[in-house]
Amino acid sequence: MSSSTQRSGLKQGVLDGLPLLGGYIPVAISFGVIAVQAGFTTLEATLISVFIYAGASQFLLVAMVAAGSPLWLAVCMTMLVNVRHVVYAPNLVPYLTQSKAWPLLMHGLTDQIFAIAHTRLPQMADAEKVDWFKGVSLVAWVSWIAGTALGGIAGDSLAQKWPVLDSVMPFALPALFLVLLAPKFSNKTWSLTLLVTITAALLMALTVIKNAAIPMAALCGALTFFILTSNFGRKHFHAN
Repeated sequence: MSSSTQRSGLKQGVLDGLPLLGGYIPVAISFGVIAVQAGFTTLEATLISVFIYAGASQFLLVAMVAAGSPLWLAVCMTMLVNVRHVVYAPNLVPYLTQSKAWPLLMHGLTDQIFAIAHTRLPQMADAEKVDWFKGVSLVAWVSWIAGTALGGIAGDSLAQKWPVLDSVMPFALPALFLVLLAPKFSNKTWSLTLLVTITAALLMALTVIKNAAIPMAALCGALTFFILTSNFGRKHFHAN
């Protein structure tokens, strides 16, 4: 592999990762603030972002530890929320190249990285894929760590100076998801899949099983996509 090819893949990865900063940094700052308020030190909060790096699971972990839950239960719940990665990784396998770096790079696989990789990797030359993933995941990971540290150090003072941040920052990550999902609505199959998933999540969120809304909605979406792309779906759905 030539050095120019490596630089091209890495540069593209960094460029593709830059839009994620608008969603990652505000939410990471929120996590830093919440972790410190829950009794963690700034260093501890930052190390959680370095080694666990799991978004919503980090908020859950901090909340459970602060509430006095047993550590084993907090760890189990964190792993349960992250079980979605069992679905993510196999979906990327067809686009990956032979490289010993992939197992290590999977630490950088997040919801947003998966969405970008699922679109970008099929379009790239094999020689650029590893370096592209290094670039995009490194930008996201470093921004999450930096945001956590900033939230731990200056979160309270920032919120006091600009109270509106308390209302805006929690919406940053959902807004980022909407931006990543929007292009998929141009495809008929994806549009129906997303509508089923969103509807299922909203309906379950209004019931007593609201805590299971996300995994159950994801299962509904996966099942819908499977049916639509199966022989049955192609015969009946795409024919109309």
